[in-house]
Amino acid sequence: MKKINLIGSTGSIGVQTLDVIRSHRDQFQLEGLSFGNNVDIGMNQVEEFRPKIISCSTKEAAEKVKSQLTYSAIVLNGKEGIIEVATYGESEILVNAVMGRIGLEPTLKAIEAGKDIAIANKETLVTAGHIVTELSRKKGVRLIPVDSEHSAIYQCLHGNTQSEVSKLILTASGGSFRDYSREQLKGVSVDDALKHPNWQMGAKITIDSATMMNKGLEVIEAKWLFQMPYEKIEVILHKESMIHSMVEYIDGSVLAHLGTPDMRVPIQYALSEPNRLDLKGGDRLKLWEVGALHFEKMDYDRFKCLDMAFQAGKQGGITPTVLNAANEVAVALFLARKISFLEIEDVVDRALQAHSPITEPSLEDIIFIDEETRHRVLSNIN
Repeated sequence: MKKINLIGSTGSIGVQTLDVIRSHRDQFQLEGLSFGNNVDIGMNQVEEFRPKIISCSTKEAAEKVKSQLTYSAIVLNGKEGIIEVATYGESEILVNAVMGRIGLEPTLKAIEAGKDIAIANKETLVTAGHIVTELSRKKGVRLIPVDSEHSAIYQCLHGNTQSEVSKLILTASGGSFRDYSREQLKGVSVDDALKHPNWQMGAKITIDSATMMNKGLEVIEAKWLFQMPYEKIEVILHKESMIHSMVEYIDGSVLAHLGTPDMRVPIQYALSEPNRLDLKGGDRLKLWEVGALHFEKMDYDRFKCLDMAFQAGKQGGITPTVLNAANEVAVALFLARKISFLEIEDVVDRALQAHSPITEPSLEDIIFIDEETRHRVLSNIN
């Protein structure tokens, strides 16, 4: 029985993680759970899975949980609460399913506590990849990818050495506006941007998919997860989202991971690997029904956020932190209908141009620059 702590339980990845645990109660047991302020959904999860420790974003939400709880459990809130859930008890693995840089400190604390990390929180590796990977190496802790693209690469790399790899090939659906020209993107609505053609995801990641920043963050994440230079990471457009990513080897062989667009597949593999479990209720890939798969070379002039992410990753140091912080604020402003879709990339670009490089940022540097960047972006907009 593998014991699991989960942070970010009411988001898309969190909900699907609980679906996997629900389907395999003989394999997995939920020890700790954290969510934000969505007490209604959170309490349904709590009463079903009965974790020993629970944390919410605010004291008010925690008080609501305490008043509705029908069994004995530890109930906490805030930053300290999410860290307590991440590091709690005898759990073997933390599933980091939160959105944003808030996932960084709980991940580091869980690594220090000797727990493996099933990581769906891109921002943790984007902002502090050098710190996270070095600490995991020292502690002998595994970083297991949950994103479908990185899970695909992770599986395609099994049994092979890094020296045999020619390049990693990340596939991108292109998002909601993949067939739009730059001119057509002027004036697109929030509602249109949230209509992803292939995946059901949260609002922030759906917007990131439309700008292609999501793929840019995945490029930086891949560099740290697989210790691969950016020159060996490639992105191609693949609208069907059937091939989740590929690995090309030095002999010209290419291994591809195929499957239906179902996030429970990489989540379940992250929890069960190296073994595989039956995916109950999941669709099976029928290539004869798909008919054809299509691929296009990436247009970096069209998808400027992807190009900015590559450049930020190559510059390294504090730059990816600035990229991520500015993007998080810009997406929030777009979702609040305060800026236009194309202004997202303008906001990020201005932040990157304005920052002062730090080559080897400490955790304190990262936290400070992250907060400073967010404040500067909001001040400029206001």
